[in-house]
This record gives sequence, C-alpha cells and structure tokens, in this order.
Amino acid sequence: MNKKILTVKNIFGGYHSNKNVIKGIDFEVSVGSFVGIIGPNGCGKSTLLRLMNRALKPFTGNVLFDGQDISQIGFKEFFRMVAVVSQDLALEMPFNVYEVVAMGRIPHLSRLQAEGADDLRVVDEALRLTSSWGIRDKNLNELSSGERQRVMIAMAIAQEPKLLLLDEPTSHLDIGHQIQILDLLKKLNCENKITIVIVLHDLNLAAEYCDRILLLDEGKVFKDGKVDNVLTYENIEAVYKTVVVVKENPISHKPHVMLVPGEICRHG
Repeated sequence: MNKKILTVKNIFGGYHSNKNVIKGIDFEVSVGSFVGIIGPNGCGKSTLLRLMNRALKPFTGNVLFDGQDISQIGFKEFFRMVAVVSQDLALEMPFNVYEVVAMGRIPHLSRLQAEGADDLRVVDEALRLTSSWGIRDKNLNELSSGERQRVMIAMAIAQEPKLLLLDEPTSHLDIGHQIQILDLLKKLNCENKITIVIVLHDLNLAAEYCDRILLLDEGKVFKDGKVDNVLTYENIEAVYKTVVVVKENPISHKPHVMLVPGEICRHG
C-alpha cells in the first residue's frame, strides 16, 4: 500500500465562521502522486488548497501531513516540507529573480543566517530546472506572466519540498507556456519524486497530466478517482451544467472534453 503524505479528514471551512465553503471533505494523497482538483467557479477549489497549506484553519476536521496535524507542526518546519505556488502573480518586489528564488531557502535557515554554498547550489539548480537561469539578474517587475510563474515555481523548488501545492499555475499563460509549466511539474513529480496537488481550471490539462482527479461541486467531492472515471460527460454535465462531448485523445489516449455551444444544443 502506498504511503500517505497528506490526509484531509472531514474538514469544514471557509472565510466566515458562519458560512462553510468546504463541507465535509475527506481524501488522502499518496507519496509520489499527481493529484488534480477541478470544478466550476465558486465550488471551493482554492479554499480547499488554502486549508491544506495553513492559509486557513478548518472550522472542524483535520489536515495531516505525514500523519501529523499541520496545526501542530512548526511554521518553518512545515514549509521545509511543503511548498505553495499561488495563482496571484501581482507581486511588486524590489528584488531580482535570483534573490526571489533564494527566498525559498528561508525555511532552512536560522534567523539572520546567510545562504551557504549548498543553499546557493539548490537555488542555481531550481533556476536551471525552470529555464530561469537566463533571467536571474532581471527585476521581478520586468518579467512577463509566464516568466514570473516559472520564477515562483523555482522558488518553491528551492524549498526542496516533499509536497508541492499549486493554485491554477497556468491561468495567466498562453497554451505554449501552459504545456511548458506542466511538463516541468510532471518532470519534478517523476524524477524528483515531489508529490503534487494542483488546482486546474482546464479539464483537458488535468486529463493529460494528473493521475488522479477530485471533482468538486458546491464545497463537496462529487467524484474522486482515476482520470477516465472522473472526466465522463455525465459527471461534467452534472457539475458544470453544460453539454459536452468526451472523446479519447488519439495521441495520449486520455479523455478529451469538447464543448457544445448552447445554440447548437437548442437549434442543432
């Protein structure tokens, strides 16, 4: 049986004490897996991720990392093991790319301790892995959205995490950069053995890269399982309230979701 790195136990939570956005979610994440979280706008995807990364505290229920409640793990210790990449790229930081990526080493340093040779080696490797070495001297504010996203992932890699949590990391990117980022994440998952949990908006990207998908609806898990079992037209139509056709991608043999415009449904 695969070891569990993350366990979510019957959590309820949200932003106001009288309103649950997440309503009794249970699931486990195995070491080395690549798990996607999908669902319509407002279903609780980002809220669930925030409950898992300590940005929010559950009203009830528990989130366990490696069997230990995350609320009982020291802040720096937690972020030595877990890295987070947000979808918010509106960062105004007076630092260059190298300095930003080096911030990923902070959980490994004591207060006021400077990076050592091993820390700088990790930073260099993170920059190279994300194809960011060539922009290392640029100010973060000079970068495109795609470059910024690569830098944020490089900073997360520099933490040397066991678990990487990402909130729609491709939402600001064109199709070429989307594939580049997800190829990188898949490489980190396969070669560096980093467990990945990722919120995705694009169902077809989720199909191609994830080995398991949680489909959320109104703060609950509607379906959890392998890609083929989750991305069916019945499940998608039930949750997204729109007509789709699901066919097999002839190259990857993964499900491919095609939209059916409403006018065709009414008049076709």
